[in-house]
Amino acid sequence: MADEPASEPDAIEGAPHPRLTQSLFGQSQAEAEFLAAFATGRLHHGWLITGPRGVGKATLAWKIARFLLTQPEEGGMFAPDPPTNIDCATDHPVVRRSRALAEPRLFLLRPGYDAKKERWQDIISVEEMRKLRGFFAMSAADGGRRVAIVDAVDDMNTAAANALLKTLEEPPARVTLLLISHQPAKLLPTIRSRCRALRAMPLGPQDMARALDQAGGQVPPGREAAMAELAGGSVGAAFRLAELDGLDLYAALVRVLDTLPRLSRPMAAKLAEAGSGKAGVAQFDLLVGLIDLFLARLARYGATGILPPEAAPGEAQLIARLAPDAFAARGWADLAQTLGIRARRGKSVNLDPFALLMDMVLKIEDTALAIGQTG
Repeated sequence: MADEPASEPDAIEGAPHPRLTQSLFGQSQAEAEFLAAFATGRLHHGWLITGPRGVGKATLAWKIARFLLTQPEEGGMFAPDPPTNIDCATDHPVVRRSRALAEPRLFLLRPGYDAKKERWQDIISVEEMRKLRGFFAMSAADGGRRVAIVDAVDDMNTAAANALLKTLEEPPARVTLLLISHQPAKLLPTIRSRCRALRAMPLGPQDMARALDQAGGQVPPGREAAMAELAGGSVGAAFRLAELDGLDLYAALVRVLDTLPRLSRPMAAKLAEAGSGKAGVAQFDLLVGLIDLFLARLARYGATGILPPEAAPGEAQLIARLAPDAFAARGWADLAQTLGIRARRGKSVNLDPFALLMDMVLKIEDTALAIGQTG
């Protein structure tokens, strides 16, 4: 991989790659489930690691891989006591080699790098899958345990998925496949059926704060619950929120929308400017995503009557006021289906981001007025 760029397709920009992450937070249940399976001596050859984006699935996969490759191959009377966790010493040779992508018994399958176009591909092609099959063939001579991580199996094209299925149907000896999936329902049913599922869960506020600190981000003191709520338990989403002051941006959005049903135009303009500033596309995308999230929270409350944990001061009262019933919920849900999509399409053809964001909040005003007049 020497000809590949320093950036990697399976890492969050600005944060360390999952294989370099020292600690895993919030996934003790998944770790214990895998350890229990390992202890039986009949380890499944295929593991489908699922869960929302950014909750630590890849970090879990790398931790499992290191654990497997540091365990003794044979038992006997001199074998050590069974492991009580899947932690590995940071100075173990396998750990050092895996961090450098130099462990000969470990293969990482991910989208390939197109040297001509100087960019990572969007898919895992069958050509990349052939490299995995070649790895199994070349590494079989030592007879030891081998591990392959696929990050993410969702990115495989049809030919690659079919090749993977063949490997799952006829797995090489002493091989463990760790398949990372953000959307397992979209995978071939035959792939799912030949794997054992291992679910990574969204992180709570304290685990989120520790994981974010490890990744180089930081949660403002006292706002751990708000960060976990807006990020949906995803460290990846939390890192992006931290980098772009997302908590403050969401609080500003709530303050603007609190002026409904007749928006404060100066406040709306200030918000639109914040979402189209120096950070460019990232800031715009973040604000559009936060608007989408607020609309979803409105629709959910109107339909269920259950207020979500407050992610900004005054948010709970605002949600209760704007979505008092199922009729309002339908109105907000209909708007949520189109508003963000239209704004992102407009940005993709270079329309003014300030104008696009102003249009979004004005469409919210229109919906608030319609709900108030006929609800």
